[in-house]
Amino acid sequence: MRNLHEWNLSYARARQLQVELAGRVQFTPVKRKPQVVAGLDCAFSRDGKRIFAAVVVLRLPGFEVIETVEAVRKVTIPYIPGLLSFREAPVCIAAVEKLQERPDVFIIDGQGVAHPRRLGLAAHLGLFFDAPTVGCAKSRLIGAYNEPQMEKGSYALLKDRTSVGSDTQSETIGAVVRTRTNVKPVFVSVGNKCLLADAIAITLACTTKYRLPEPTRLAHQRVGKLKLKA
Repeated sequence: MRNLHEWNLSYARARQLQVELAGRVQFTPVKRKPQVVAGLDCAFSRDGKRIFAAVVVLRLPGFEVIETVEAVRKVTIPYIPGLLSFREAPVCIAAVEKLQERPDVFIIDGQGVAHPRRLGLAAHLGLFFDAPTVGCAKSRLIGAYNEPQMEKGSYALLKDRTSVGSDTQSETIGAVVRTRTNVKPVFVSVGNKCLLADAIAITLACTTKYRLPEPTRLAHQRVGKLKLKA
């Protein structure tokens, strides 16, 4: 686990830091097929004063749950569009620090580089974890795409306009992936230390009969229960 920066930052410094950190994301192929996959999700309490995180670690291909950890923190940063990871990352890191086993890959309920400054929660955490990390979000944050085919496994590229010097070009920032036939797709992007093709393949390999990959689906259920108990 790396300690990249402090969290008590001004709005301007946080935006600047996102740009700096985005340049450190590694687009490198995953060298071996992941066997131990962690799903990570977080949720805010109903009064908005606390945030919960859960990590569920599964062993593939049988989806055996081998570890579950949780964390809770007080919310100290207000909601600012584009800076959500600065609210959510600290509690996610606190949960991951409790893990006894090092996962081969993390799937995070959030954006990877499919973000205005190319540093969503999954990319931000991927740099802290220094591990292959996939962003798998339930909804689109930015970018345009054509609807993928309705069959499971179909996907379409998610693209965004980016400035290169005086020119504007189209950049692929993720994929819109159909994880279940005739069901809404998920939005997959690189977090760190993987390629988009890896991120898509890992997401599909971890999807059973539900829309969400099994690791993040179970993590989502876990934080939902924590939220109800709060």
